[in-house]
Amino acid sequence: MQVVILAGGLGTRLRPVTTQIPKPMVPVAGVPYLEHQLRLLAKQGLTNIVLLTGYLGEQISDYFQTGSALGLRLRYSQEQAPMGTGGALREARSLLDNEFLVIYGDSYLPIEYAAVGRRLQESHTDGVLVLYHDPHGETGVPGNVAMDDRGVVTRYDKSGTADPELRYVEAGVLALRRSVIDLMPAAGVVSLEQEIFPRLIDRRTLVGLPTTQRFYDIGTPDRLRAIEQLFS
Repeated sequence: MQVVILAGGLGTRLRPVTTQIPKPMVPVAGVPYLEHQLRLLAKQGLTNIVLLTGYLGEQISDYFQTGSALGLRLRYSQEQAPMGTGGALREARSLLDNEFLVIYGDSYLPIEYAAVGRRLQESHTDGVLVLYHDPHGETGVPGNVAMDDRGVVTRYDKSGTADPELRYVEAGVLALRRSVIDLMPAAGVVSLEQEIFPRLIDRRTLVGLPTTQRFYDIGTPDRLRAIEQLFS
């Protein structure tokens, strides 16, 4: 299955580290963070990868090039201006398969990614969110997703408000059908989280895939230190 990595974030909370390098290139255990993601994908035989880059994105393409050194086939779609998580997918539409995985470029979740694709194919829905139940607050991320007993996502709320209904945390991995792009305006900034997920929830075509595997991210200096410990 094709994998799309959202690698265009500004990384403002990691400044001054990210004033000179893009967020996915922040060093973790001696190599750019993105290399850990790509090696995990290669290990699972997922070699068809599209990198959606933006801020200082040429550093990413110059470093990884075609991906052949890692046994991968890398292609790039670089934004000229920030378009949001949805807008970045829309701008890369010509490169996308009918079904694909999406991984956030600052999140690391070591699961079997093929299972996410199978969930999409078997459910006949528009999207699948991988969800982590974090009752002990290991990740430091408040619950943001509610799901019914049939596995259908019923709420997505990243306001950070404590709500017992929001039992799950979006874990930075999802699967989508390319037809979801038809729900987006033809131009301008589009957020998957704020604009597209609510539409899929209203249509009851967004389902969850729970995991017991904790995810890690590099969104803040504290979280960067945690993932450094994981790899070292």
